Amino acid sequence: MNSMTSGTPASEGDLFEGDPAMLPSQHRDGDAPDTFRAAASDFERIPPQDQDAEQSVLGGVQLSKDAITEVVEILKGHEFYKPAHETIYRAVVDMYGKGEPVDPITLGEELTRRGEIAKIGGAAYLHTLVQCVPTAANAPYYAEIIRDKWKLRQAIEAGTKVTAMGYAQDADPEEVIEASAARLLALQATFDTGKDPAGWDASMEELVEGWEDDQAAGENPGLPMPWEDLQSMLCTVPGHLVILAGRPGMGKSVALLDLMRHLAVVHDRPAAFVSLEMARRQIMNRLIAAEAEIPQHDIRKRALTPDQWKKYDKVRGRIAASPLRLIVPPGGITVPQIRSALRRWQIEDRLPHALALDYLQIIKPDSQRGGNRTNEVDAIARGLKEIGLEFDIPVFAAAQLSRQTTGRESKVPQLSDLRESGEIEQAADAVILLHREDYYEPESERAGEIDMIIAKNREGSTGIVTAGFRGRYSKIEAMGQV
Repeated sequence: MNSMTSGTPASEGDLFEGDPAMLPSQHRDGDAPDTFRAAASDFERIPPQDQDAEQSVLGGVQLSKDAITEVVEILKGHEFYKPAHETIYRAVVDMYGKGEPVDPITLGEELTRRGEIAKIGGAAYLHTLVQCVPTAANAPYYAEIIRDKWKLRQAIEAGTKVTAMGYAQDADPEEVIEASAARLLALQATFDTGKDPAGWDASMEELVEGWEDDQAAGENPGLPMPWEDLQSMLCTVPGHLVILAGRPGMGKSVALLDLMRHLAVVHDRPAAFVSLEMARRQIMNRLIAAEAEIPQHDIRKRALTPDQWKKYDKVRGRIAASPLRLIVPPGGITVPQIRSALRRWQIEDRLPHALALDYLQIIKPDSQRGGNRTNEVDAIARGLKEIGLEFDIPVFAAAQLSRQTTGRESKVPQLSDLRESGEIEQAADAVILLHREDYYEPESERAGEIDMIIAKNREGSTGIVTAGFRGRYSKIEAMGQV
């Protein structure tokens, strides 16, 4: 049994019990330095707990039904340090759920019926609990103390496990750091003692009421987009994974940056654009070209005219003040690293309203040991969908289409052209295929137009939205605005 969960402090030896090889050499030969002995003594202290608070809560719930009503919203039962106290509390909750009165007599009878009266020290202990309560009105306050002590014990247990991972001789440092961060940050979800946050016990009545509340809140247009027709068809909401796919140079990066620019600069909503292809300077060139309508060529040459500087001056303030983050990870990025960054932002209350990644197939696989490429891309696609659901934000990702589109008579892309993975299509809530006639025929009568082909849409219909592609400004505009 894990020493922390059993209520016994973990010692250094407990972490590696049964496997002396896991101990550093100075511990195997019994000649540990004094500094390490001092660190080991930290594990010998009694875990955080408050027996007075536990007794006061259990006494209070025997005196007042109102106290039970408030305490059950705070404690589940596992937060008690003393096992006997957890046994008593669970019996109280069961009796309360059945509508039975709770007092030392009825509670004693219930515990006797369960065969647990001896386990808690006899019926006399229930009367002792009542006598040590200053006032039943303070029961919720004492319950919060119990919950806080439990949280500290959980943090200690997580830290102990992280320590054991670090001592493993075959441990990969990067994997240990990622797993440690995930374990420690995941405690936040563990500490949610509210009403069934995962929905396991949600009744249909609750779900119907929630649906009615959503409808009463008014029309939900979805995430703001620079193209109204696409926005109304997709109605992108938190948790969605939207794939924008096309051949190289078709306009994937332009479309993604337009989406994030519109969200942050126009609507002042936090957005993050992660580029694995461009330097931050290149992204800034495109951003300013699009917002100020200055040709990219002039910006790259650093040859702005006085009129172009005036255009820039008009937009500088709103660009600089916008909650847009441009991220260019050195050396690439993995899905776990994206998740870790989002967890940090969530803790700091800086979580973006949408995340864009350019592009999916060059996100690094979790393991650097090599593997089947299709399986790696499948895992990346699933991981991005999980990130959207976990952090309740829409995720947009560019994806590459295979070369087979160029070999067909009709160059219009299809879902089957998604490169290297069928899981991309499966995981996505929506797939938008980008197509430009002038990409293949520069003199096409449709030059300057881009088709955004909605090939998959879980939340609505499929179809084609045509917009204006203004490549010199790194910008895609609704046809009425071109």
